[in-house]
Amino acid sequence: MLLDGKRLLITGVLDPRSIAFTVAKVAQEQGAEVVLTGFGRGMRLTQRAASRLPTTPDLLELDVTDESQLTAVADELGERWGRLDGVLHAIGFAPASCLGGNFLDAPWEDVSTAFHVSTYSYAALGRAFADLLAVEGGSIVGLDFDAQIAWPGYDWMGVAKAGLESANRYLARDLGPRGIRVNLVAAGPLHTMAARSIDGFGDFEGVWKERAPLGWDMRDPEPVARTVCALLSDWMPGVTGEIVHVDGGVHAIGAGMPPEAATAAPGIAEDAATDA
Repeated sequence: MLLDGKRLLITGVLDPRSIAFTVAKVAQEQGAEVVLTGFGRGMRLTQRAASRLPTTPDLLELDVTDESQLTAVADELGERWGRLDGVLHAIGFAPASCLGGNFLDAPWEDVSTAFHVSTYSYAALGRAFADLLAVEGGSIVGLDFDAQIAWPGYDWMGVAKAGLESANRYLARDLGPRGIRVNLVAAGPLHTMAARSIDGFGDFEGVWKERAPLGWDMRDPEPVARTVCALLSDWMPGVTGEIVHVDGGVHAIGAGMPPEAATAAPGIAEDAATDA
């Protein structure tokens, strides 16, 4: 199996529709031992979701803005496993003022929160778990949403994702000599709890129907999860500092496809018919 014997820390599981949940599910199916993290009031949601995985994993509390909790989780995993093979960073948050068309009006206090949670935490995880990941050479994977252009309503979270993409390169530079790979997976839009909080998220669906050469099912996170698991495995040993797009090909298409191509693309015609 792809992840047989691997020991993974997975953040960001909120409910069974989340990408992180599907990563945990696929990882367990591929032989990995998994520990989840949660935070604050969301812990109960994470516990409920964890019970629906093939094997119910342990859950540790981790607020990525709290250095003492990062240290505590690293110590716990060090005592439990003695090493760590992979970490999924599936963490992002921005106050409401930073989203939904408020780009020029968002106060720095809120913007700084978005950057701390969504961008700086990536480096914080790398720092906290580097010693455990370096034991046998591990992998850090973060979830991204393509930050090359400005998206409707995404505002300061888009800027935070651009920072995440830059941090990915620097983290890969600094951790590579210790045998640790660092990569991002830029996922297409999916119907997750986080996505539903973004005003204007519905506009993305039309873009993906028009432009995805392979089609795109916003209800299916498994293509993203499989790619994450491949990066967490030993099968991509020479890949680091990369952004792997799992979006049906939209990132490569500069304008809408011809109507005949959209009709031929799997899933697009069916979804359009459903909308009609």
